[in-house]
Amino acid sequence: MDCRRRLTRIGITALLPALALFTGLGVAASASASTTSTAAQRAEAAAAQARAAIKNLVVGFQRSPALKVVHRSTGVKGLSQVESTNWSGYADTGSGFSHVTASWTEPKGVSSGRRTTSLAAFWVGIDGYSSDTVEQDGTLIESYEGTVYYYDWWEIYPENDVQVVADVSPGDSITSTVTRSGDSYTLSVTDSTHPADSFSTTQTYSGAADSSAEWIAEAPSGSSGVYPLTDFGTWTDSGSAVTEGSTSGVISSFTDDEITMVNGDTGAVEAQPGALNSSGNGFTVTWESS
Repeated sequence: MDCRRRLTRIGITALLPALALFTGLGVAASASASTTSTAAQRAEAAAAQARAAIKNLVVGFQRSPALKVVHRSTGVKGLSQVESTNWSGYADTGSGFSHVTASWTEPKGVSSGRRTTSLAAFWVGIDGYSSDTVEQDGTLIESYEGTVYYYDWWEIYPENDVQVVADVSPGDSITSTVTRSGDSYTLSVTDSTHPADSFSTTQTYSGAADSSAEWIAEAPSGSSGVYPLTDFGTWTDSGSAVTEGSTSGVISSFTDDEITMVNGDTGAVEAQPGALNSSGNGFTVTWESS
């Protein structure tokens, strides 16, 4: 056999294991990419299902029995302690409210497991406390089939259900605002951490009472009633401001009610508000149970 042909045969034979190795790596890389793509597709499909599950969600609607006053202090601007089956936070009452705002860091929700869908909404709004209308916006935590999702949204009830706008993330810096001018309401949520997830919309609605302003953590409602409340740990509302008529102030500037969320059947506390801070413009709500 010619020496050069022998060397060529030896060289090819020596390369075969290496070629097999590279081929195997290529197959493995392709399989890994395919697995990643499939996982991403599954996650996207699951997220779409989670959004679909809250398509007809209602926030800001007081379930019956709506409110129970457990203690009312004296004075024109005295604090009342109130129980609700789906709200926790503070509400100012009066007339001619035209502006409400607050800021918070989006809490991190705890999964309620694959078998239970739970929700927790954080919002500011005009109306809803002493009327059948509400103009509001904020953020929402949804635990759906073992995964926790986060959104921002707005709603004018009863004109529409919750309008989900974008995904947000736990730890995001959020500012939620509702401003009225006549029958025009500008609803905006600013995500300073991820500005692309912010929104602002102006809606016209002539049926509003403009009789209250709220800063609320809520267990939202669906067709079957109030959802279990997602464990959110603690929600801290800050920088709260409000305008009633020609007067601007903070929560404590007007007649304000402190609202504790309780289970409608057992009376157990589900979300407990803390006292207003020394500036009267902030407080915490602590999750207690679903």
